[in-house]
Amino acid sequence: MKDLRGTNAIVTGASRGIGVYIARALAEQGVNLSLAARSEHELEQVRTEMEALGVRAIATVCDVVKPEDRARLVERTDTELGPIDILVNNAGIERVRRFEEAADTDFTDTLAINLEAPILLTRAIVPGMLARKRGHVVNIASGAGKVGVPYGTSYCASKHGLVGFTHALRAEYQSSPVGFSVVCPGFVTDAGMYDRWEQSGIKAPRIAGTSKPEKVASVTVSCIVRDRAEVIVNTPPVRPLVVLANIAPGLMPRLLRAFGYSGVFERVMDAEKTP
Repeated sequence: MKDLRGTNAIVTGASRGIGVYIARALAEQGVNLSLAARSEHELEQVRTEMEALGVRAIATVCDVVKPEDRARLVERTDTELGPIDILVNNAGIERVRRFEEAADTDFTDTLAINLEAPILLTRAIVPGMLARKRGHVVNIASGAGKVGVPYGTSYCASKHGLVGFTHALRAEYQSSPVGFSVVCPGFVTDAGMYDRWEQSGIKAPRIAGTSKPEKVASVTVSCIVRDRAEVIVNTPPVRPLVVLANIAPGLMPRLLRAFGYSGVFERVMDAEKTP
């Protein structure tokens, strides 16, 4: 999709964090926006900002886990904006827990929001894209979708699933005009979960570095325009680690400890236990 002006996009998780930056980057390309999130007041503020950029924007209070909310989101977008050209599955949650101490809901909630909902929302929208021979889906995963990190079992499982889901779709629809991409941010400052960690004094490992949410948003747009399969948004030293995780997975637990990743997640886990 080379020219995005006048197209219509759904962005989930659009009321805060990275979702706001993605919505803004799309609006700057002339994309009309259907914004979805559970936070009504914040969502309406984002809608107002997007309209000020000169595009049409609607805001739908939506829990992506609920089938009726997903159906209402799709129907309202189609009715008020027009055919859906772009879907950005951005809504997500994270839980940092010891595996044996985690509640069952840590897993069921995380998998439902981070993996099941994107799959089912994509399934609801892709048939229309195929019929119109136009469309693109971007799934916002995580660096934790490429490398398993300690104390993030539910989050890693969901994000690894999202990466695999995206690549399976690309393989299945390789000859179609509909594209699929996955974006894997690392530690994103000023937005999202890492922003909360920073505010409590927890810093990313030096080798990992941080990225700005504007970079994640820019990459998301480039995935749509250039049909990029997968982009890891992080500092260059992280990419060899991802390759190593695939060719020598037995080394990764020791490397994660040596490079400071394990310590970061231990501190997050302890912080979240503090009342």
